[in-house]
Amino acid sequence: MKLSEIKTALDQVEEIRFILPNGAIVPPHFHVTEVGSIQKHFIDCGGTVRHESVVNFQLWTSTDYDHKLSVQKLRSIIELSEKTLNLEDLEIEVEYQGETIGKYGLEFMNNTFLLTTKQTDCLAKDNCGIPVQKTKVSMSALGATDENSCAPGSGCC
Repeated sequence: MKLSEIKTALDQVEEIRFILPNGAIVPPHFHVTEVGSIQKHFIDCGGTVRHESVVNFQLWTSTDYDHKLSVQKLRSIIELSEKTLNLEDLEIEVEYQGETIGKYGLEFMNNTFLLTTKQTDCLAKDNCGIPVQKTKVSMSALGATDENSCAPGSGCC
């Protein structure tokens, strides 16, 4: 989800709910402690220099059970961040601490924000010797036709 998309989604809700990939709900008294821009400048294992940029939201849960972030307050935090930090309309990455700090993607469905799992990947498979995985096909899915079938005892197998 991009920054512009979360602002559109906020127009559709009266309260903000985040759900973790395991189905657990982020407690409703969470705070958005940071909105920022993160740039990553790196070299992959194949020697290609790369740049990635995301908008980062940090969610934090405290013992302040009476606190509940309103839609308007989150919108104002986003707008101030856009103006002050000159944020581009980039993908959003969400940080949230469970047992450790997790980094999540963000989707919106049924008036709820879903924190989605992120995966690592090799960006240079063609340069670092990782074999291309073949598509697995079930033998029963191939089906037999007269042209490619062999009758038992015919000697063709």
